[in-house]
Amino acid sequence: MTSTPTPSLPLNPKKRVPLLKNFTHLHQTPDHEHSLPVKQTKTHPAHDDPSAPSKASIYFIGTATTLLSYSSIRILTDPNFLHAGDHVHLGPGVTSTRLTDPAVPDLDSLPPIDLILLSHYHEDHFDREVENSLNRQFPIVTTPHAKDCLTSQSKQEPFRNIHALDTFQSLQLPIEGDDSNRSAVKVTAMPGKHVPPGPLAVANDLLGAVPPTNGWLVELGKTSTTTSDGFETGYRIYISGDTLMVPELKEIPKYLDGEKIDLMLVHLGGTTIPGKHMPLLMVTMDGAQGVELMKLVDPDVTVPIHFDDYDVMLSGLDDFKKEVEKAGLSGRVVYLDRGDRYQFGVRGG
Repeated sequence: MTSTPTPSLPLNPKKRVPLLKNFTHLHQTPDHEHSLPVKQTKTHPAHDDPSAPSKASIYFIGTATTLLSYSSIRILTDPNFLHAGDHVHLGPGVTSTRLTDPAVPDLDSLPPIDLILLSHYHEDHFDREVENSLNRQFPIVTTPHAKDCLTSQSKQEPFRNIHALDTFQSLQLPIEGDDSNRSAVKVTAMPGKHVPPGPLAVANDLLGAVPPTNGWLVELGKTSTTTSDGFETGYRIYISGDTLMVPELKEIPKYLDGEKIDLMLVHLGGTTIPGKHMPLLMVTMDGAQGVELMKLVDPDVTVPIHFDDYDVMLSGLDDFKKEVEKAGLSGRVVYLDRGDRYQFGVRGG
């Protein structure tokens, strides 16, 4: 793991930045509270860790949108709150129709949020309604490309609190007001590519049709005075992001250097552009690649997301389930429906 000091972005649940720019005109206040509509709460398929009393959870909203709760903070990933029948623009001449509804109808129905983690600047991960409604001071961690887009002075209202992480760069999020536990989160950008190496990648670099994307390593733990990077890890979550099984992913086990991934959220769907009637280029993993990634990263538990929400996703969850069963890995996968929550313990909590 990295041994250099990690930049810090403190989060204070008692001084949250309002999520929405027009919160004063709605019932919302910076500390308003909503209960999530939880359909089922699931846990480790084999056991709960009795040595990990500190509870955390992942709530699946839809597409790649999840809500990570740990200690007193919540992190929202890839916010997309469009509904069935809505459309997104995914590149030159490429549009897609949403087929599902999110488990939470809109941003204003969420409980208080502390940070957005955005894997890339694409409308099925950051839709226009979300972008238009967000407070420009709300903290977002994302790619350098997305930061350039969101902070561009060509925008009528540029964002002003964007933190870019390039591959293997990290940011520590100490949770202020939690001095007794020293709770913190560490986010590290992981490699990922929408487009496979070769002529198509060269053409995409020139045209900018499909944006650069990050995966994420999200570590839950504590600040520390005894580790070289000032952080003590209690639980590791790897989020694949929208990537194919490209050679760069082999750098992830090298970076981990023997450390274990507790939970992987894998983006599936076999997203194919321009679409199902002309499937020329697959830009997210299908079921077979998802299992290949499981074998490479070797997480304790895998939760598939981003698998059937848009009509350009041609490899649904059943494809992944078949590949999982074929590989004999069924006991290491938890399947969440939209509205389900996966709850887990954090070591040292």
